[in-house]
Amino acid sequence: MSTLVEELSLKARALSPGERVQLAEELLATVQEPDGEIEAAWAEEIQRRIAEIDNGTAKLVPAEEVFAELRRIVK
Repeated sequence: MSTLVEELSLKARALSPGERVQLAEELLATVQEPDGEIEAAWAEEIQRRIAEIDNGTAKLVPAEEVFAELRRIVK
């Protein structure tokens, strides 16, 4: 690893978890080219899910229940 990369890595580790995630996303965006087909598929999926919520056919689960189940699974 180059000296610059090592220095940047050390500085990045001093950031908060949220800041590290933001930095990682920004760095990845500079090396990953967007895939139009994938982006279109996600946009379609999002619209489908919104429509299900709007027309009342989606099964919504309160966040408290989701987190309780995750805690149960992880233990």
